[in-house]
Amino acid sequence: MLAALGVVYGDIGTSPLYAMKECFSPISPHHVDPTPQNVLGVLSLMFWALMMVVTVKYVTFITRADNEGAGGILALLALVPNSERKGEGRGLLVLLVLFGAALLYGDGVITPAISVLSAVEGLEVATSTLKPAVVPITCAVLLAVFLVQKRGTAGVGTIFGPVTLVWFVALTLLGAKEILHSPGVLRAVSPTYAVSFFVENNVHGFLILGAVVLCITGGEALYADMGHFGRRPIKYTWYTIVWPGLLINYFGQGAKLLEDPAAAANPFYALVPSWALYPTVAIATAATVVASQALISGAFSLTQQAVQLGYFPRVTVIHTSKDEAGQIYIPEVNSGLLISCLVLVLAFKSSSALAAAYGIAVTGTMGITTVVYYVVTRKTWGWPVWKSLPLAGLFLVIDLAFFAANSAKFFHGGWVPIVMGAAIFTVMTTWKTGRKHLAAAIKSVILPLDTFLEDVKRVKPHRVRGTAVFMASSPEGTPPILLHHVKHNQVLHEQVVLLSIQALNVPEVPEVRRMTVIPRGEGIYQVTACYGFMQTPNAPSVLEGCKRHGLHIDLGRTSYYLGRETLLTTGSSKMSRWRKWLFAFISRNARPATAYFGLPPNRVVELGMQVDF
Repeated sequence: MLAALGVVYGDIGTSPLYAMKECFSPISPHHVDPTPQNVLGVLSLMFWALMMVVTVKYVTFITRADNEGAGGILALLALVPNSERKGEGRGLLVLLVLFGAALLYGDGVITPAISVLSAVEGLEVATSTLKPAVVPITCAVLLAVFLVQKRGTAGVGTIFGPVTLVWFVALTLLGAKEILHSPGVLRAVSPTYAVSFFVENNVHGFLILGAVVLCITGGEALYADMGHFGRRPIKYTWYTIVWPGLLINYFGQGAKLLEDPAAAANPFYALVPSWALYPTVAIATAATVVASQALISGAFSLTQQAVQLGYFPRVTVIHTSKDEAGQIYIPEVNSGLLISCLVLVLAFKSSSALAAAYGIAVTGTMGITTVVYYVVTRKTWGWPVWKSLPLAGLFLVIDLAFFAANSAKFFHGGWVPIVMGAAIFTVMTTWKTGRKHLAAAIKSVILPLDTFLEDVKRVKPHRVRGTAVFMASSPEGTPPILLHHVKHNQVLHEQVVLLSIQALNVPEVPEVRRMTVIPRGEGIYQVTACYGFMQTPNAPSVLEGCKRHGLHIDLGRTSYYLGRETLLTTGSSKMSRWRKWLFAFISRNARPATAYFGLPPNRVVELGMQVDF
């Protein structure tokens, strides 16, 4: 629970730094005046948003849709039956999920930037002379956050868990002090205050949802990070520590505003006694470092799943724990997020400016998650319509209301995560489509394996000692690299392994069920190894496991043969020219198969081949 607190709940846990501020601060584009009616109305909206979106939707229902322990929007898609994903609605459903996943990357960039900025801005409250130092300090903190990622989720969680616990204790104490002075603020628990707020403020009251949403932005990250720790620690931590701490602090800020409307400039730091201001800034900064972790870890998990499911090019996946397969570190994603965060901080310069860019991405993903959850309940779990539709309909109404309110912030910075998401979405769909057309181009010229075996029997090529492993993208047919090898080198090894590594729509495949070995005669074996979308394939370990199937391989006398494709974009596939160019560019810059499959570099032979697609 302590580690989960540090990794999963950092994002939503630091929302009190800026959520109430964006509702009432004069510099916020859609603020309302801090009158008693408005304060109670906004508090009521926040209470019921946390209740319905996080507690009911995510903690109670969505986290039950785990794919053998893994969470996140791609894991949810993998729960949809193959017949449904390949049916008439396949295109729209898959595209929706990919766009939702792409938007999460935009959210993962904004969360660290706004969280750390909002904490460091407490220095401005202490003294205006420190205002010029806010942006440089923020950049330095962000740099430190991303540099420690290579320690892994477990190592980070060990450090961040206690820090987050101290933060929630501070939230609770600061809020409780003000509630004791103005207990009448607890009336905002009644939904009648939220209804009255909408009636009195009309359209402007609806647009304030664009600021209220800041109190629930960690919900999707909570689901995406579930594979790191499991559902139970996440659920118990929410009920015992996170939810109570958040509510007490928000109501404490509301009580302060009822007493002193001038506190609207920064309601959180208005709760802090002057003698405790600097220590609180330090604790808040440490907590916002934790907040960044939830989205960073989620981005790592999301990327690994996308790679294994074929929606993203190969990247460097480093497992940081011997016990938990879901705890990983991806240097390429880490560097991309760091650069993007620094650019945002330098461009927007304040948390209020960044808050305008926040919300569209995460509410869009929340809505897409609801749609896919409905499909899972109906098609995978077999729920009747009367049970699935009202629940999903309720969630979708809430999601769409928040999304519509946030859409008004599009020209105030909301376009940033949309543009980021659109760029990543384009990469994901181009990679998936390109691999599909490339596979079709290769399949059209592939030689049936039986025909190749007959040729071997007839020609009897010279055999050399050792084992040759030919990597094949599909277990069907003869790998083109094998044909090139025989054509140019005129020899075969004594033992030939045609190795195909397949990704399945499950998080993990147990080692005992991972592989099949089929002897095809003439010393040739077909080996197929299956991995889940939260596992990283390793070819040497597959070959070691072949012993259980009667195939003994001396790894010290084994050579690995790979094809290095040169992609020509002049073929007859239906991809547009610019997407062919983009696919070829991504393919050239993807992580080499040698490293991705764990092949020893000094035992790899690569043969070039041109493919026109």
